[in-house]
Amino acid sequence: MKEIKPEEWIQTHTFHHSSFSDIKHLVDLKEEKGLKISLAFPTFNEEDTIGQEVRVIREKLQKEYPLLNEVAVIDSGSTDNTREVAREAGADVYLADDYLSRFGVVRGKGENLWKSLYLLEGDIIVWIDADIKNIHPKFVYGPVGPLLEHDHIEYVKSFYERPMKLGMRMRQSGGGRVTEILARPLLASFYPGLSAFAQPLSGEYAGRRGVLEAVPFRVGYGVEIGLLIDIYERFGLKSLAQVDLDKRVHRNQGLPGLRRMSFAILHTFLARLKEHGVISPNIRISKGLEMVRGRGRDLFLEREEFTLVERPPMIAVEEYRRKRGIREK
Repeated sequence: MKEIKPEEWIQTHTFHHSSFSDIKHLVDLKEEKGLKISLAFPTFNEEDTIGQEVRVIREKLQKEYPLLNEVAVIDSGSTDNTREVAREAGADVYLADDYLSRFGVVRGKGENLWKSLYLLEGDIIVWIDADIKNIHPKFVYGPVGPLLEHDHIEYVKSFYERPMKLGMRMRQSGGGRVTEILARPLLASFYPGLSAFAQPLSGEYAGRRGVLEAVPFRVGYGVEIGLLIDIYERFGLKSLAQVDLDKRVHRNQGLPGLRRMSFAILHTFLARLKEHGVISPNIRISKGLEMVRGRGRDLFLEREEFTLVERPPMIAVEEYRRKRGIREK
């Protein structure tokens, strides 16, 4: 089948959340197609926002309209009251360290997303970040809508304006700095087919289980770009879509956090380029950064190491296959 061009894709595979605001219609589609839908929040120390997120989503999309079969929190070992707050709000709560323990304990967002495939039952999985301050049901029905309306779509990313706080002032845009200075130039250079994604690193997205279980997961900040590239490479641009959620208000990261995020994304890019033969397999990709510290003449180097683990496709995990009754071919 001939692949779609990005300039055509952006017109035919970009949606606005308001197109899917008839939630009863979405429930009817879900039931007609015999699907289950699960929502997971990956968390680490999010007690300030997770309770409100769970309550808002459950009130509209479980109690008023039965769109979601599960609302779960997959936690990385929070040291605050995240798990207790989420449980009181009505979420199913899982401590990631307690599951698939033979793979070892590695904490990170990607680890939580990967394990949610094992823990949850949905035919469609939705993931939402746990630090959203303007939570609204559109963060769920927006990315789910295209999957229910269009059978050829397999994976949907969200995009939005991202206000950024500067001192005491709030700018209406300016978030997504790593996207603009790193991810977008890299995609344009090596994966131009993905150049029409407004926010390739967004943290709100949904996909069909059959696609998500077939690709590997980076455990940390590289998970979003890794999933996007791998699903694109395996299933093609026609299987992807994006949905406009208007605005997302959340906690903006400082420079140290942005540096760590950028390094993980760049490492994921280079790893994929090696796998695809774009760069030499002999090139060594560093797992750490040398940071310049001190002032004036008292400068020194301090190395920051990163955990850059990649989990295998869930379909290859024995425990998962056994749990879901998948037999060897």
